[in-house]
Amino acid sequence: MGFDSARVETRSLVAEAPVTGSVVVARVTSQNMAAKSNSIWTTRIAVLLILLGALRIAAQTQPAIPAPDSRFKADVLVVIAHPDDDTAVSTFLAKAVFDQDKRVAVVFTNRGNAGPNAIGMEQSKALADVREIEARRSLAARGITNVWFLNGQDTPTQDVLHSLETLGHGQALEAVVRIIRLTRPDVILTWMPAYVAGENHGDHQAAGVVAVEAFDLAGNPTAFPEQLTAPRWHGGIANYGEGLHPWQPKKLYFFSDASHPDFLKGHGPTYLASDISRTKKIPYAQINRQAWHYYATQLDFNQQTLDYFLNMPEYFVLGKSLVPSAVTDDVWAGISGKPIAYAPPPQYRAPVRSGISLALGGPWAFYRQFYRAHGLKALEGLVPPQTALSWDHQLWVPLLLRNDTGRPADITLHANLPAEWSGDTHDRLYHLEPGTAYPVQLFLTAPASSNQSSPERLSWTALHHSAVAGQAHLAVYMEFDGVSQ
Repeated sequence: MGFDSARVETRSLVAEAPVTGSVVVARVTSQNMAAKSNSIWTTRIAVLLILLGALRIAAQTQPAIPAPDSRFKADVLVVIAHPDDDTAVSTFLAKAVFDQDKRVAVVFTNRGNAGPNAIGMEQSKALADVREIEARRSLAARGITNVWFLNGQDTPTQDVLHSLETLGHGQALEAVVRIIRLTRPDVILTWMPAYVAGENHGDHQAAGVVAVEAFDLAGNPTAFPEQLTAPRWHGGIANYGEGLHPWQPKKLYFFSDASHPDFLKGHGPTYLASDISRTKKIPYAQINRQAWHYYATQLDFNQQTLDYFLNMPEYFVLGKSLVPSAVTDDVWAGISGKPIAYAPPPQYRAPVRSGISLALGGPWAFYRQFYRAHGLKALEGLVPPQTALSWDHQLWVPLLLRNDTGRPADITLHANLPAEWSGDTHDRLYHLEPGTAYPVQLFLTAPASSNQSSPERLSWTALHHSAVAGQAHLAVYMEFDGVSQ
């Protein structure tokens, strides 16, 4: 077969297809195939350019990371124990919400399942349900709707360590840190972690302990990091990571249920129930009465006692301030809308001890360490060692004997008690090896004739080789506020 330079012989490509029994013949020249190949590549390049352009546009128009949920932003987070604890700071809350346009959120560490019921038979879990509703209604009437309840058990003793045990200390701390990161408050307000004469409920103290710890941890990016992990897909389900951010509150304030509160004066701002609300045009005491109205299960005292509670001054103690503020300034002094950097607490260092020593143990010993660990200089020495009971209740006194010498020691413990006190009153001999401590547990009963106007003064002396090696002191107010030790 010959070739013509001006003409190219084509080969026929025959394809058979079973279409209605006929034969389909496709004849494609090499020129047609080249043209089609060029067209395909042109199309592919065009599609690729379109995709690259779309990707560039998408990269420029990706939706921003969602901001923290503004519905839960708070100016102050109140960390308390039981439904009705909020009435201890009702004047402050009313002023903050109604007159200062502040946003308040509240955390209850338990639901009050062991409290009294003044109007019904409900107790235990049923009472907890009732008291939760009471709290939500009372707070909502004051414009506070962001309220959380933890899973602690109402534990009616004065021992903070027992309450931390029944609260589930670690779980509660994680929850409060989470709520701080969710609500992003400038101020934390809580019960004062201290042993005082008064109701001195262990749950109150435990709420204060957890609040302090959470204040110091919420801004730490290594604390509960699962809360700070970005979710794989925040719009889906079955993912992990909570998507929160570290948050450092700026101020920490305490309040107390002490029955002798004079020692609180001058250590923070004071809020008076007799002051008139700027927006409501009534005394805060009247707003407090309306708040108490919802807590019907707790209104088991007479009108005179209620009036006393409604009109009590609210003394705050400034525990920490990470912004410039004088001690007695208003809570909001020095606070701006800008976040601040994480401020770690001081590293705990055990005190250097030597010789033989004697000190109160139990909760008192815990607080000495706790204040040091969290830099709470405002609380160190604020409350003289004290407790309260009536003559028909037994007094528990834990003491801690230490031998920080290099030799074994025989130590005599001698009690110095008012007349007619009974129980563990006799001298005791203890043998302590070098570098050891012994927790002494004493139980005492006061006489019915005890002084009611001033506290009874109790003390103990540690004697080593007949010389005074240490002393411990405790003031006991002869009153009972409903919660045993």
